[in-house]
Amino acid sequence: MDKQSFFYRNGLSIVLVIMMLFCLLGQFFTGWSTHNRELAENGQAALSLGKYLYSGHFIQATFENWESEFLQMMLYIVLTVSLRQKGSSESKSLTGKEEVDREPKPHPDAPWPVRKGGVWLKLYKHSLSIAFALLFIASFSMHFYGSLLTYNNEQVAKKEPQVHVLEYISGSRFWFESFQNWQSEFLAVASIVILSIWLREKGSPESKPVDMPHHENP
Repeated sequence: MDKQSFFYRNGLSIVLVIMMLFCLLGQFFTGWSTHNRELAENGQAALSLGKYLYSGHFIQATFENWESEFLQMMLYIVLTVSLRQKGSSESKSLTGKEEVDREPKPHPDAPWPVRKGGVWLKLYKHSLSIAFALLFIASFSMHFYGSLLTYNNEQVAKKEPQVHVLEYISGSRFWFESFQNWQSEFLAVASIVILSIWLREKGSPESKPVDMPHHENP
C-alpha cells in the first residue's frame, strides 16, 4: 500500500467510523422493527422510519451507549495522568517524568494555542478531557430526554399520568439504564489495563513488546 495515500495515513479512523456507521444503521433498522412490533402488541400504530428517528426509543438507545463511552474515555484520560499500574502498557512509568509531562514550548510548528499562550494554552493543555466531558454531558442529556420520552409514551399507552423532569430523574429507571452501561465500560478499561501486564499483541501500540518482562512499563 502507498504510504502517502490518504487511506494509509488515516486508515484507523476511517475503518472505525465505517464500522460505527454500519452498526448504527443496523441498530436503527432492527430497533425500528423491534419497536413497531412492541407497538403492534399494545394496539398502537407503527412508526415510519422518519418518526422513529425522533422517537424516544431510538434516541435513548443511541445516547445511552454514547454517554458511557465518553464518560469512560474522559475518566481514563484524567486518571492516567496521575495513577499508575505496574507492568501495564496503558500506564506511564512508575518513576521519572515522561515526554507528555513536560511544559509545552512555542515553536513554528506547534498548535496555535501553544503559540498564543495565556488562557488558550491553559485550555488546550486539557482540551482532550474537556472535549470528552462536553460530549458526555451532551449524550447524558440526550439519553435522559429519550428515556423520559419513552417512559411518558408508555404511560400514555397505559392511560396513566405522565411524569415531569424532576420526578423522572429522581426515580430509578433512568439511573439503572446509566449504571448498567457505566459499569461495563469501566470493566472493559480495567481489563485492558490488567491483561496488558501479562498478555501481548505483536505490532499493536496497545501492547508491550512481546519480549518485555511482565513487571516493566513500556
